[in-house]
Amino acid sequence: MKEENIDVKNILGLKLPSDPRWVNLAELQLEDILTDHAYCEQKAATTCISLIQKYSDKLELVEELSPIVTEEWGHFRAVLAELNKRGLKLGKQRKDVYVNKLLEFQKKDGSPEQRLLDRLLIMALIEARSCERFKRLREDLDDAYMRKFYRKFMESEAGHYTLFITLAELYLPKKIVRSRWAEWLAYEKDLMDSTEVRGDRIH
Repeated sequence: MKEENIDVKNILGLKLPSDPRWVNLAELQLEDILTDHAYCEQKAATTCISLIQKYSDKLELVEELSPIVTEEWGHFRAVLAELNKRGLKLGKQRKDVYVNKLLEFQKKDGSPEQRLLDRLLIMALIEARSCERFKRLREDLDDAYMRKFYRKFMESEAGHYTLFITLAELYLPKKIVRSRWAEWLAYEKDLMDSTEVRGDRIH
């Protein structure tokens, strides 16, 4: 997906753009933001592995997510290399308040199909918000090298977002997926609106 086609509302569906102050804060905390980014990529890879293990009977899911595992781990290595090149250290993994709050919205007592739907939509939402954040970095960082660095991540996350939505619609009726997706988007808007703006986190 080309950069000019990535639109927060029309393409990603997000109801609230990131606070503009976030990029300025992130630029001042480059080591922290790179560390958090690295762990986000690592968690994306391990989550895809977990989905493959849990839903190994769903051939399309297994086939589609297998290369994503490789891609996300490659992103982790790319961010780690950038840290090393700058003489920075991969710090400790931090608590991800954003993701933990998303997990609270899952339907824990629903049918197996509903639980699968929520797992896929959580991943879609995380990828969409990551894409939006990388787009902000791509457009607003003062460092030209880092703007270019974040472009490839932005484009990749946009593709992943659409893949998770597509998989959800493969296993459940589109009407159900879209209805639940609207609920997730509304919940995420409130979450973003009430969360402190911090420059040491991707989310």
